[in-house]
Amino acid sequence: MAKFRIENDGHGQVKVPFDCLWGPQTQRSLEHFCIGDDLIPRELISAYAILKKASAIVNNRQKLLTKSKVDLIIRACDEILAGKFHDNFPLHVWMTGSGTQFNMNVNEVIANRCSQLAKKPLGSKIPVHPNDDVNMSQSSNDSFPTAMNIATGVQVKKNLIPTLKQLRNSLNAKAKQWENIVKLGRTHLQDATPITLGQEFSGYVGMLDNNIANLEIALKEVYQLALGGTAVGTGLNTIEGFDKDAAHEIAQLTHLPFKSAKNKFAVQGAHNAITQMSGTLKTLAVSLYKIANDIRLLACGPRAGINELIIPANEPGSSFMPGKVNPTQCEALCMVSVQVMANDIAVSFGDAGGHLEMNVYKPLMIYNTLHSIRILKDACENFDKFLVRDIQPNFKGIKQDLDNSLMLVTALSPVIGYDKASEIAHYAFDHDLKLKDAALKLGYVKPEEFDRLINPIEMCYPAKKKRSKK
Repeated sequence: MAKFRIENDGHGQVKVPFDCLWGPQTQRSLEHFCIGDDLIPRELISAYAILKKASAIVNNRQKLLTKSKVDLIIRACDEILAGKFHDNFPLHVWMTGSGTQFNMNVNEVIANRCSQLAKKPLGSKIPVHPNDDVNMSQSSNDSFPTAMNIATGVQVKKNLIPTLKQLRNSLNAKAKQWENIVKLGRTHLQDATPITLGQEFSGYVGMLDNNIANLEIALKEVYQLALGGTAVGTGLNTIEGFDKDAAHEIAQLTHLPFKSAKNKFAVQGAHNAITQMSGTLKTLAVSLYKIANDIRLLACGPRAGINELIIPANEPGSSFMPGKVNPTQCEALCMVSVQVMANDIAVSFGDAGGHLEMNVYKPLMIYNTLHSIRILKDACENFDKFLVRDIQPNFKGIKQDLDNSLMLVTALSPVIGYDKASEIAHYAFDHDLKLKDAALKLGYVKPEEFDRLINPIEMCYPAKKKRSKK
């Protein structure tokens, strides 16, 4: 049995593995761009299948493509969307900056699958031609950025945001559960005035609320599609209305509000929507880095650290030190956050590298953007499941630190003045005294006055909105 079949393209004959669905242009790319192990993101396969299906439907509606061909294309696209034939998309990220070879990879796989369905030989381009039929009314220059936006929109809206909302809700449950646990606040990593553990965690909830809102804002630009601009944004070789109709079909297929971009020159010469989304992902990563590091600090110990939080013991922490528990979920989320920040730099340089009517860093940009979305989603899911849900306060440690705090003296400032309050704090520290003992020793307050003013739970709220006692 022959191991190859011979196909022809504009540059001559090409040997293609006999049983694969790709064709000569894919094969040439495999040979000329064998760089690293990074494959075109799998999410882009589904995005392209949606795009090709939508385009075929509209081309049929415009009487450019016969129903028999459209039915075959739709069937092939639906199979790809069901997860079939993904091993027939073997191309690496590091290829032409337009992504042309991947577009042709998709065209060839769909056309050859149509040949199989019609019981025609692979590579015959019968009854469906990869360029004339599957790629009708499209160019790589408008289809690849459209697929970029489809993949990004779907992954952010349907995967990342729901995961973030679940993490947010878990943190919020802790914030409500711990709203009456008064603890020592810290600024500059030094003792500060009291705060409740619930208030501290409510800050994390607020950060995620803001990040989710920002992702929704960034999605509005991602929903603007380049499809219909063809080579340079003019819409050459399309019929008027193709762009809007194809975007409408994509919206129907994804259940997301995709629509045709008003200015195709803007969305083909640059991919600012992807850059904005990447920057929003970076901001999310910065927030997650802070949240993870805070929890890591608050859980440090257990005997010689802050030790205000007790984290789940998911696995042995050391191959050498028995009984050690490490904040591994915090560390994983921090590493993911750093990688996302780095990915954003690559995306930014890529978008800035566009020249004239087309950006030529498309594969780089979408590879890093989808990588950020994927690892953020996975890391947040693990952080929630294996850390946040089971984290517990260390009541003994929290109370001990609060009772020993010198910064409770701040509540005396409105009564005795900043200077005398400061003197009390320094005197207590220098003579290893409790704050009350130092205040009484210096004679600045009476015992009952100290007890009335130094009320940690009252210190967690503005005086005009004091918390009612329960």
